[in-house]
Amino acid sequence: MGSIVWLASYPKSGNTWMRAFLHNLLRNPARPVDINTLDQFCLGDAQVYWYEHVSGKQIAELTRRDIARLRPEVHEAFTRAHPDSVFAKTHNMLGQSEGEPLVNLDCTAGAIYVVRNPLDVCLSLADHEGISIDPAIALMADPAGGSETDAINVYEVFGSWSMHVASWTQEERSGLIWVRYEDLLAKPAKHFARVADFLGLAPPRARLEKAVQFSSFDVLQSQEARAGFRERSQHSERFFRSGTAGQWRQALSAAQVDAVVSAHAEQMARFDYLP
Repeated sequence: MGSIVWLASYPKSGNTWMRAFLHNLLRNPARPVDINTLDQFCLGDAQVYWYEHVSGKQIAELTRRDIARLRPEVHEAFTRAHPDSVFAKTHNMLGQSEGEPLVNLDCTAGAIYVVRNPLDVCLSLADHEGISIDPAIALMADPAGGSETDAINVYEVFGSWSMHVASWTQEERSGLIWVRYEDLLAKPAKHFARVADFLGLAPPRARLEKAVQFSSFDVLQSQEARAGFRERSQHSERFFRSGTAGQWRQALSAAQVDAVVSAHAEQMARFDYLP
């Protein structure tokens, strides 16, 4: 039995990119790992399969309260899926739902948290959810923000963007590293190396650079264009849209920028995101 290393983020902040990098780094393949096999490498905290597996019931039979109670058991089941530590993706904030923990710390070894400028997140979130920018900004400011249970995923609890970021990063925690999406873009070798070092991997430089190249946005976008990506939202034409930072400067109005800053100034200041 192992423990869980969480790959955590607010939605549309770079979680999939981090999974692709780690998959390529650990597998060390001759060619880039297929993006549609990422779920074989990293378990999904919200995958319906696990809740049905643990409960012995169909998802339609489970209430929100049932799912909340099952979540710690699902996380424990993750630790039995592999003999060593296992990676698991989550978009949940570090908190509670229905009186139950959203993250079972009793079986947690550590966490990698990816944070991204909310001024850019709102653009990607709008595309992913099939909504306009203003509702996306409102969702990110909603302390009750989250998703609903469907046939693929159980409900998740985001809170607001600020709540989410603060829940994972505000306190010093052993076994936790956070990294900015923008730093991964600007100096990928340096900051992905930080992640590898955090995991105690110390890969040879050539192996690290290959993993960075194999998980580059161009490679991920090319794979999606060729074979699709099953994690793409039905509302989006593409999952991997642009892979850049600072799109908000051209896409957001002054009022929209003010709305984001007004809602999240404290946490934005911590990560040098204030305009």
